[in-house]
Amino acid sequence: MSEEPWVPAVSAVPAVPAQKVLRHSVRGQVLDALRAALVDGELAPGQIYSGPALGERFGVSATPVREAMQQLALEGAVECLPNRGFRVLSGTPRALAELAEVRALLEVPVMLRLARTVPPATWEALRPAALATAEAAAAGDLPAYADADRAFHRAVLSLAGNAQLVRIAEELHRRAQWPLPGAPRVRRADLVADAAEHSALLEALVAQDLPVVESLVREHFAGSAGC
Repeated sequence: MSEEPWVPAVSAVPAVPAQKVLRHSVRGQVLDALRAALVDGELAPGQIYSGPALGERFGVSATPVREAMQQLALEGAVECLPNRGFRVLSGTPRALAELAEVRALLEVPVMLRLARTVPPATWEALRPAALATAEAAAAGDLPAYADADRAFHRAVLSLAGNAQLVRIAEELHRRAQWPLPGAPRVRRADLVADAAEHSALLEALVAQDLPVVESLVREHFAGSAGC
């Protein structure tokens, strides 16, 4: 198994009276780091990773690593191999295109409805979320951009008041961010262009320009940055 030094050390967790809370906190940190490694391509598709080996890299026991990997298995990122570990699943261009299509079917009608009903001041309040994506893109930080991108879309969809829609859209969005096997690393220029679409979308929403809203959302889902 490859031993590339991709995993950052888990920061110390403050002592708390309940061991259950402490364990949950460590598992959450490990899960966040594993998700970032997936987006960054450091967890390579097709490769097998064991809980104990990853635990050594994190400086934690294998238990929170296995628990985090089991969550990733539920999300469709890895598969469990009994007595071996977890294999990172390989995506395909077709699957990515299907995700974009499903996201459009879910989100475009909602965006158009929100464009007709949400006041401009509410859209203006989302400027910091759009700016966060631009800052992460400018830094070329792909995992940070992926998080900021999901946060922006989550903030927009939350205005619909449908928690199930937000949850499903978030899961689809996360899957769309996993890189394809052998794909070149996303360029900073692509991230910057992708982030610029957030500000353009806000402008169209403020103006209630429905054709532009629909066009931007569809193009964004099928964009080169995969976000």
